[in-house]
Amino acid sequence: MKDTLFVTGGCRSGKSKYALDTAERMPGDQKIFIATCLPKDDEMKQRIARHQEQRSQTWATVEEPVHLHESITKISRKATVILVDCLTLWVTNIMLDDGDEKKIERHVSKLIDALAAADCPVILVSNEVGSGIVPENKLARQFRDVMGQVNQAVAQYANKVVWMVAGIPVTVKG
Repeated sequence: MKDTLFVTGGCRSGKSKYALDTAERMPGDQKIFIATCLPKDDEMKQRIARHQEQRSQTWATVEEPVHLHESITKISRKATVILVDCLTLWVTNIMLDDGDEKKIERHVSKLIDALAAADCPVILVSNEVGSGIVPENKLARQFRDVMGQVNQAVAQYANKVVWMVAGIPVTVKG
C-alpha cells in the first residue's frame, strides 16, 4: 500500500494548507490536485481562486466532482502525489445528484479500491461535520451521518490520519 494521508478537521482549521504543505515536501514533480468543488456562485469561484494561488506552478489540476475513483486510478500511474480536496464537497455532489445512500456507499467502496491500487501517495482532505449541534432538517442530518460514515471508512483505510485544530496538526493514526 502506498501512503494514504487523511486530513480532517473543522472549517478553516488549516486542513488544506497542511495537506498542501505535506505534498509540497514530497519528492517528484508530477503533483496532481483533484478538485471536487463545483463553482456554482461568485463566492465559491473566489474561494477556488484563493486555493489555486496557494499552489505552485508545478501542480496540475483535475476537476472531478463525482467519479473520484476513476480519476485516482488513471492519474496515479503518472503522478508522484495526488491531493484530493475535498471529500465533503465530493459527497455533497453525489447527494445532490440523487441523494441515494447506497450509491454513496458504492462510491466510497470504489474510492477505497482506487486508493489501494494507487501507484503514488494520496492525500485526502475532509471536514469533520459531526462535532456540532444536531441539524434541524432531514437533509442536513442525512449529510452529517453520511459524512461521518465516509470519514470513518477513509480513516480506517489510511495509514496516517491527522486532525487539524486551529492550524495545529494532531496525529490520530500513524
